[in-house]
Amino acid sequence: MKFENVFIPYGGYWCSPFVRWQGALSNSHPIPLAAETVMRALKERNLSADIFDAVFVGMSVPQKHSFYGAPWLAALIGATGVTGPVLSQACATGARVISSSAAEIETGAGQTMLGVTLDRCSNGPHVYYPNPLGPGGKGDTEDWVWDNFNFDPYAKNAMLHTAENVARESGITKEQQDEMMLLRFTQYQDALKDDSAFHRRYMVTPLEVKDASGRKVVTTVKDDEGVFPTTKEGLARLKPVLEGGSVTYGGQTFPADGNAAMILTTREKVKSLSRDASVTVQLVAAGTARAKKGYMAQAPVPAAVNALNSAGIKIEDVRAIKTHNPFAVNDVYFCQQLNVKPEAMNHYGSSLIFGHPQGPTGMRLVIELIEELVMVGGGYGLFTGCAAGDTAMAVVVKVG
Repeated sequence: MKFENVFIPYGGYWCSPFVRWQGALSNSHPIPLAAETVMRALKERNLSADIFDAVFVGMSVPQKHSFYGAPWLAALIGATGVTGPVLSQACATGARVISSSAAEIETGAGQTMLGVTLDRCSNGPHVYYPNPLGPGGKGDTEDWVWDNFNFDPYAKNAMLHTAENVARESGITKEQQDEMMLLRFTQYQDALKDDSAFHRRYMVTPLEVKDASGRKVVTTVKDDEGVFPTTKEGLARLKPVLEGGSVTYGGQTFPADGNAAMILTTREKVKSLSRDASVTVQLVAAGTARAKKGYMAQAPVPAAVNALNSAGIKIEDVRAIKTHNPFAVNDVYFCQQLNVKPEAMNHYGSSLIFGHPQGPTGMRLVIELIEELVMVGGGYGLFTGCAAGDTAMAVVVKVG
């Protein structure tokens, strides 16, 4: 889909630090936490919650009271007169929230939207499904996070198997995955230079973590937590997780907790909401795709091609690329198929290194994409990333 009148105010986006699951955010309800992050970010930008025509919430892991999702979050930030949907598309949720809220602006349903993506993979729900026909009337159970990581009811495999399938079919070796992982880890170190100067361009930090009462601060999170130190020697020592495979624990990311948000608006309103009116950020296009059954790591390529085609540009026209890459295989395959040099993309890191809380993952990467484009003087940027069900979504932005 191509957009003609959807803009992102420069600086009108933010995210929390991402924290490895079962870490510092494991006991924080993600909706109130995201609301606190939004309120702080709006205050820092001298913006009021009454500017929004709707609030779109993206989350993939249900939480207590999340039935009330968007209306609840909107009320918590002071936007008591608006509502909106809750969207869920696994790790493509962030791109889906951006695309769906942009579609309302493009069609004239509203002028200024707030997209808030949030997830807590930690302490995920254990679901009981009544089944009167079960043995003795016993119901069915599901661990929402863990069981869905490990079983796609259509492809009949785990997410790890999809990476192995792509690696096997494309001849991607463990050594290639190790090289990609080490490169991405090195790139992430650039984001930490000068007291994490790159992260401080958009990250709400330090983040206070409160107890269940919401009054006592139990810890403070200053930046991403849980990132693995990665070395060439350490990666070389790791064995594949599956016998006969090539993907190691060092060649994949980890679940995490966190949130991210973005304001989308019209050409007429964008300057008044921007931190720097001289910088123009336009949402140009979005694309989606689905790979063949059991080949999730391939899906970002056709999604990217679809988004680029909608934007009317080619990969050669793109100045910065960010990917959601739960496996190093994803990026090796992407580079092979689109003739992109590994070092030419994912500057300052990617979800392969800083983890993925699913819903916010893509939105944070789009935020980083925008900031990188500003730093290099503008141009087109591409985000693409896979999601459960062998799907993917991609977004093209232009900074000028």
